[in-house]
Amino acid sequence: MFREIINSKKKLPNKKIYEASKGQIVKKLKAVFFGTPDFSCPSLELLANHPQIDLQLVVSMPDRKAGRGQKLQSPPVIEYCKNNRINFYQTENINKDEELLAKLEELNADFFLVLAFAQFLGSKVLNMPTIGCFNIHTSLLPKYRGAAPIQYALLNGDNETGVSIQKMVKKMDAGDIVKESKLPISFEETGGQLYTRLKFAASLTLNDFIQDMISDDISSYKQNEEDVTFAPTLKKEDGHIKFSEKTYNEIHNQVRALKPWPGTFCFLNGKRLKVLEISPYTGNKLNAGEIKISDNKILVGSKDKTIRLDMIQLEGKKACRDTDAVNGLTNKYDTFEIS
Repeated sequence: MFREIINSKKKLPNKKIYEASKGQIVKKLKAVFFGTPDFSCPSLELLANHPQIDLQLVVSMPDRKAGRGQKLQSPPVIEYCKNNRINFYQTENINKDEELLAKLEELNADFFLVLAFAQFLGSKVLNMPTIGCFNIHTSLLPKYRGAAPIQYALLNGDNETGVSIQKMVKKMDAGDIVKESKLPISFEETGGQLYTRLKFAASLTLNDFIQDMISDDISSYKQNEEDVTFAPTLKKEDGHIKFSEKTYNEIHNQVRALKPWPGTFCFLNGKRLKVLEISPYTGNKLNAGEIKISDNKILVGSKDKTIRLDMIQLEGKKACRDTDAVNGLTNKYDTFEIS
């Protein structure tokens, strides 16, 4: 349902804004934004406050039940709209919502911007805006098309990632690139940390692209299909660490990439053990898949190094250092197996 926020403040005419410093009227681009999670909010905020953007409407997913009380909660993008008096619409299926489709046609927007919307835009929607529909993607396309580019960059040990803005086509993440920015990745950076940096990098890259549109100076280039890789949606089972099959660096990348979600784990004597932090151990080398408690530390062998499980969470317990868990484990078990 469309919700129009009535703003008591006087508005300037659509598509125009008075630029006092130059004493002239300049074009104001009409935009519609499509997004859902908190990741989308910095870019939404940029559009809402840009002096040469007329943000006509924000489209997002419906409210969902969440938390222990299973109360209905609006997506972060919708909360931002409510708090900042921005018109919004929530829909389960943008391509079949006749009320929304009619509203979008009526707006006659210059461009649509999509960031983490969780729905695909069909041909009818893609053809509506005069300049085009653009998607912000958090990888250097054509690398890591799909839902989890941030995590896959870390899983693969990349030392660089970035933001790509593409002109949307029906094929997922396959449109021509109109803007790109690069970010270095540190060896210790986690998925959560890179997520935060990229959500603000996305808004900065968007700001540069808006200037291109205002200047009527959009340049683009096609993606090389031979270089395409994919980053499909992650599942909880992707967090299972198989120590006997991986090197230390592979396990290190798995732990940091999947932090905070879906997290990494193994099974200790058949019980689920969350692995929150690890480090290389320089003492005696254990065989791959072997576990040992030594000097109050929990040690596991990988394909090339011995690994210390620095921070863990035993099933049904709070997260703790390995040194704090050792006494309980040795009192409970005579031998240890990890899988």
